[in-house]
Amino acid sequence: MLQVTEFSSIIELLNKFPDEQSCINHLEAMRWDGVVISPFDETSKVYKCKGNKYKCKNTGKYFNVRTGTIFEDTKVPLQKWFMALYIFSSHKKGISSHQLARDISITQKSAWFLLMRLRHAFDHPAFKQVLGNVVEVDETYIGGNEKNKHMNKRTKGNQGRSAKTKTPVVGMLEREGNVIAKVVEDTKKRTLEPIVMQNIQEGAQVMTDEWAGYTGLHKKYEHNIIHHSGNEYVNGMTHTQGIEGFWSHLKRGIDGIYHWVSVPHLQSYVDEFALRFNTRKFTTATRFDLILGNVAGKRLKYQTLIKHD
Repeated sequence: MLQVTEFSSIIELLNKFPDEQSCINHLEAMRWDGVVISPFDETSKVYKCKGNKYKCKNTGKYFNVRTGTIFEDTKVPLQKWFMALYIFSSHKKGISSHQLARDISITQKSAWFLLMRLRHAFDHPAFKQVLGNVVEVDETYIGGNEKNKHMNKRTKGNQGRSAKTKTPVVGMLEREGNVIAKVVEDTKKRTLEPIVMQNIQEGAQVMTDEWAGYTGLHKKYEHNIIHHSGNEYVNGMTHTQGIEGFWSHLKRGIDGIYHWVSVPHLQSYVDEFALRFNTRKFTTATRFDLILGNVAGKRLKYQTLIKHD
């Protein structure tokens, strides 16, 4: 059985994982908990070999604890991966690949690939449960601010909810609970309504602004509307300040740390900030192990990552 040891600093992390073998032992305990399972055939008997390797009897293939995870075929030592995971998950606004490369002494390209694979593990099933009770729903737009652009590079009619050069993201926040955020093509009713119904329990109390994309929610929910156009931001228990606070944190992280995010990768960055928010009450070690327990089945190849359809 895995024994969780609390740590709250990089020094304590290195004391817990002083070498590569200690990292391997911890990852094996997280993934298999004493019963090694072949990634090629779950029903197969497994033989233990030298060098932390195992052999699947039914397929004759060899594997180790990294096989089938985000760590597969990596040349970066697990100790550096663990340091990166600690730094990345505990920094409230994330960390740039340039800074991480300097912190753990790898190239910037390797640091970027490492961070993208960690973001892949941030897409955690524990926080995809249907929301209920009181849920705030709102949308935001990620992209450049037109007023910060040169006059000849500004896009006309791109204010407000226009998605000409910005990407919309819809978010749902259960009060005192978790947030779910999805990158969407637009904020029309035909787009927003199915996402809301998929992620919010029928009969829940839903708070939105007066945007037309939310009309019709009253058929399935107790729909309360706050009228931002009339300078109304709080009316009793009706408001969307919780999800707006999440948007503020997301945008400060993207603008201040990453500066720019491409559209094909935006959902991974949104997942990154959503997991940090959803684990805001977790200890550092608990969050670390939660993410580490979600690395299996998450292999991401570099060529797949850089391919933009």
